[in-house]
Amino acid sequence: MAVRAAVLPAIGAPLEIIGIDLPDPGPGQVRVRLAAAGVCHSDLSLSNGTMRVPVPAVLGHEGAGTVVAVGEGVTHVSPGAPVVLNWAPSCGSCHACALGEVWLCANALNGAADVYARTADGTDLHPGLNVAAFAEETVVSASCVLPLPDGVPLVDAALLGCAVLTGYGAVHHSARVRAGETVAVFGVGGVGLATLQSARIAGASRIIAVDVSPEKEELARAAGATDYLVASDTTPREIRALTGKQGVDVSVECVGRAVSIRAAWDATRRGGRTTVVGIGGKDQEVTFNALEIFHWGRTLSGCVYGNCDPARDLPVLAEHVREGRLDLSALVTERIALEGIPAAFENMLAGKGGRALVVF
Repeated sequence: MAVRAAVLPAIGAPLEIIGIDLPDPGPGQVRVRLAAAGVCHSDLSLSNGTMRVPVPAVLGHEGAGTVVAVGEGVTHVSPGAPVVLNWAPSCGSCHACALGEVWLCANALNGAADVYARTADGTDLHPGLNVAAFAEETVVSASCVLPLPDGVPLVDAALLGCAVLTGYGAVHHSARVRAGETVAVFGVGGVGLATLQSARIAGASRIIAVDVSPEKEELARAAGATDYLVASDTTPREIRALTGKQGVDVSVECVGRAVSIRAAWDATRRGGRTTVVGIGGKDQEVTFNALEIFHWGRTLSGCVYGNCDPARDLPVLAEHVREGRLDLSALVTERIALEGIPAAFENMLAGKGGRALVVF
């Protein structure tokens, strides 16, 4: 059956909106009709080669939809069930999984090298980050499908697949923000907005949002920011001025650039925690001297997928949604069709907006 999809024909090439041929689900596979897919900065990084995937590929890794059909052996979902796509399923058997660190699974992205569909002329297609959500329908491994808990709107649920898990996990699992602590969030895109909401849920006493765009202040404050700063060379100094000259207890960097990682570090108090969520290129080098590492006693940590176990954390997030503590729709600044993805990429590069959501 042919479906429309946004295909990346080669690294750096424009996306092509074309019909592709999807097979029926085989053993251990599930076919999903997409309701919505978020446009994440990681998709942009895949398209321009900052992160590598086999091509041609259908990108899109943040999505939700309805099960159309299941293959032999699939029992945890059935046709008609609403689901969230999980782009990084854990294998359960590698070293990281054995340690319980499923977000670092060594085999999570093995499926991205598979051929999952073909173009009309027979060209093999790969599924981006496993799930190929930039398409009307997709066929994925059953391990990439999580049942959507009750009470969460299906379209908005797409954001749970990456932005919200990442932002929530950065706050609750990586930085482990405690009630009453102060938090700075660098970058107010989709993940940054989710991080702000999560810091508010954690009970942070002061939440300082930082972004290059002054136009994002309203978005940031609606998500929970108590203060908003336009990024500059003096940002760390301004943050210290807002926190009794101490710096924040926690900084979360959601951009992936050397200058913002360094600023997040400099804005963190002595003994505080700096968590880096943003994915940067190899050319983004951050330097520290040995004396400052000793003197400041800060912790600098990376954060992959929010250090989340999606199967464990999705029900928790759903409860926050049902109770009104987490507003998924507030992360979305634009609802688009497949044809709008290139413009959404341009907006990301220009630092505009929060999350663009492809609605099918």
